[in-house]
Amino acid sequence: MPRSFDAPRVANDGAALRTGLINPSITWIGHSGFLIQVDGLNILTDPQWSERASPVLWGGPKRFSPPGLAFEDLPRIDAVVISHDHYDHLDLATVKRLAATHDPLFLVPLGLKTLLADNGVTRVDELDWWQEIEYRGVRFVCLPAQHFSQRTLWDANRRLWASWSIISRDRRFYFGGDSGYFSGFKEIAQRLGPLDIAAIAIGAYLPSEMMRLVHTSPEEAVQAFVDLNARVLLGMHWSTFDLTDEPPDEPPRRMLAEIRRREIDAERAWILKIGETRRW
Repeated sequence: MPRSFDAPRVANDGAALRTGLINPSITWIGHSGFLIQVDGLNILTDPQWSERASPVLWGGPKRFSPPGLAFEDLPRIDAVVISHDHYDHLDLATVKRLAATHDPLFLVPLGLKTLLADNGVTRVDELDWWQEIEYRGVRFVCLPAQHFSQRTLWDANRRLWASWSIISRDRRFYFGGDSGYFSGFKEIAQRLGPLDIAAIAIGAYLPSEMMRLVHTSPEEAVQAFVDLNARVLLGMHWSTFDLTDEPPDEPPRRMLAEIRRREIDAERAWILKIGETRRW
């Protein structure tokens, strides 16, 4: 039987975001989708405004919660960062709508440029791990992750998956996409230096024998945050889609419990409500 879950949320009509005065700021749209405002740029990560994370309208993982910001309430979107091709991270309906409405620059891992071009989206830059591009004064660095890619039965691992760093004049944001726990987190810190915020997935970890290589548990997310040498851990990838077996409200409880167990300052662990905007 399908589960239901009322995720904590705050009303957000986007008015303050459209003024650009709350800057830098981060707004949780839901799942892995954030609106990041920094140095005059409006950036979306893994945007997903569809009802399902699925190739079909009638089946597949359904939303627990609507997006925290209506599509029509978005400010002008300048850039979109996509981590990989899974349906909960790359929603073509949303991508095509963004391209038609905002004409942003899409930044994607290797192999995704062709997929987007086949769907009429051509303003795309494609990067390999450790490659970077500067756009209007902000650096976007494509980084390793431990995951996989697949949209059909016939295209497994034909496209790259990635995490990303968004680096402005005085802010450093890490977007983890999807990843299992791996040594790459430490290497990223060694090569990029300290980070301000690390947005890391804390959901979709059960059953662990299936998920542990490709998703971090809440406790592993805390370890990744430590490895990344970040100031703040921002838990994401929970409460939006019914993907795996854990109770929908469990991930943040476990993340915050691990923060307490390690005696890390509670102010360094953020669990946003859907639709919440916070300065960073």
